Amino acid sequence: MSNHTDSSSALNRRSVLRRTAAVGLLATPAAGLLSACVGGGTDEPTTSATGDKTAENPLGVSTETPVEVVIFDGGLGTKYATDVHVPSYEKKFPKSKVTFSSTQEVSTTLQPRFASNTPPDMVNNAGSKLMDQGKLVEAGQVADLSDLFAAPSLDIAGKTVADTLIPGTIEQGTFNGKPYVLNYAYTVFGLWYSGKLFKDNGWTAPTTWADFTALLEKMKAKGITPYSYAGANAAYYQYLVILTTAAKIGGPDVLKAIDNLEKGAWTNDAVKQAATLWAEVGAKYGNKAHLGLKHTEVQLQQNQYKVGFYPSGSWLENEQGKDTPAGFDYQVAAIPGATASDKLPATGLYAAAGEMYFVASKGKNVQGGKEYLRHMLSKAGAKGFTELTKSLTVVTGAAEGLTLSPGLTSANAALTAAGAANFSFRWDAWYKNLDDECRAATNKLMFQGGTADEFCTRMQAAADKTEKKFSRP
Repeated sequence: MSNHTDSSSALNRRSVLRRTAAVGLLATPAAGLLSACVGGGTDEPTTSATGDKTAENPLGVSTETPVEVVIFDGGLGTKYATDVHVPSYEKKFPKSKVTFSSTQEVSTTLQPRFASNTPPDMVNNAGSKLMDQGKLVEAGQVADLSDLFAAPSLDIAGKTVADTLIPGTIEQGTFNGKPYVLNYAYTVFGLWYSGKLFKDNGWTAPTTWADFTALLEKMKAKGITPYSYAGANAAYYQYLVILTTAAKIGGPDVLKAIDNLEKGAWTNDAVKQAATLWAEVGAKYGNKAHLGLKHTEVQLQQNQYKVGFYPSGSWLENEQGKDTPAGFDYQVAAIPGATASDKLPATGLYAAAGEMYFVASKGKNVQGGKEYLRHMLSKAGAKGFTELTKSLTVVTGAAEGLTLSPGLTSANAALTAAGAANFSFRWDAWYKNLDDECRAATNKLMFQGGTADEFCTRMQAAADKTEKKFSRP
């Protein structure tokens, strides 16, 4: 695996995108982050099926060419694709059938196909074994989605696809000024718990750190593991929590600096304070046996009322649907405030468009892949997704009129309470090596007696090493 050197087409690390309607700021990823192991070439394929562009076919789809779609089979399942989006596409183009498949290991399944330049047309790149999205972009394996966003909405008259989206959606998937990725699911991340368990015990969701640790003590006294996550494959749930606390302490610029690979970003006092607080939670209130468990195993224990708080995104309720007992009543709380001088309110949330979908530039039906995304971004497509997954999408107003589940209702309430104080980061998607390193460092911190200084020093060293590989503008 080789590293790219400076190039005129390199991604600009210092170009910062302003997130509309959010206090969080996003940077664009650093240059030269990609390796030839994902294949290479120009931004667009040399041969791909196309058709005539018309009012009914604005993307110029070849109406008789199949389109191949691969969906990650995880917390959101696949019924939203098989029952909503695939039928929608095939109704529009009955001679252009959708070849559908799913996988729980995206990189294992698809990396060889991208390396040989024989990819599927549209990919849902998600899960613990996702492909390095940044590498795919710079290797020319991902199609520019500008024409998709400029196309008319499938079912919202008078609007383009871009007009129908929550502000910041396109920017979230933009690399070097071009949109390459659709982040489709709007995810609220926080501490999930059972409303029934809390009601039965007279507990309320804490907003201060003192109230949080006091409640953890009460849970511990009842024989419940007060707080846990799965070390085997979901350490990123926990590092997101640590960085959420850091953002509350120091403000969203803490996350912007980490995204930008700035010197001292990880050793910032706010990150150290957050890591210290969470290391204490791991030592006093966690379960070391959970280091070797997968996410669904710890989530099942929560459904059995053996775990109090569990950090996750708003996909959790759907993922645990078959194991959740009647009356469990999923609820989500914002990460409690850490100090009296926090720069963001206790109600602040990590909330952002997520769950990456992209079109392969070397697919046999690139325009068909984009058209499939247009159906996902229709109001009907988004509404069907929410009905089946209990998760919101980035399509504005698509959930109106739906009867929302307890967890989604709670997530909506938390988002409303956060107001403008919602934020996110993107370094984990841009730099897969840092994601891997942070998972290991987080498990060390939470399960194996690591210290905040060790965590911060380790991550800063990894970030510095990553930054040195990339060109500077």
